[in-house]
Order: sequence, then structure tokens, then C-alpha cells
Amino acid sequence: MIDVKKLLFEICEDKAVYDEGVDLIESGLLDSLAVIELFEALEDAGIELQPTRIDRNCLRSAEGIERLIREYKNANE
Repeated sequence: MIDVKKLLFEICEDKAVYDEGVDLIESGLLDSLAVIELFEALEDAGIELQPTRIDRNCLRSAEGIERLIREYKNANE
């Protein structure tokens, strides 16, 4: 499984991604450029999510992103 928090840290370059309950969008950590970088990194790992089919609220936390990854893997097994 991908370490989503580590990936977010590499993209956002801010340790706040490790904080419990941080809203990645509201805090500005996951801006539009960071979202693109996130989807590219996931694609490089073989996880091709469709950004237009994802509820933006799923991107508010590392847990939400992990849930998207699990759903993708379950749908493609």
C-alpha cells in the first residue's frame, strides 16, 4: 500500500500533512497544482483515478485518499 502521508509530504513539502484531522484543501496544502502532482504520482504507482469522477471531499484528508486507493484496487482486482 502506498504511504499517502509520505507522498503528500513529498508533494506539499509541509509536515502539517501528518497532523491528525488536517483538512488538506482548507489549509491550502492540497492546491490545484498539488492535486495534479498527486494524481500523477498515483498513476506512476499504477493507480489511475479519474479526477472528474472523484468527489473533491475525498481529497480533504489522507484517509480519504487512502479510501479512494482501496476502492480503485478493489474495483480492479
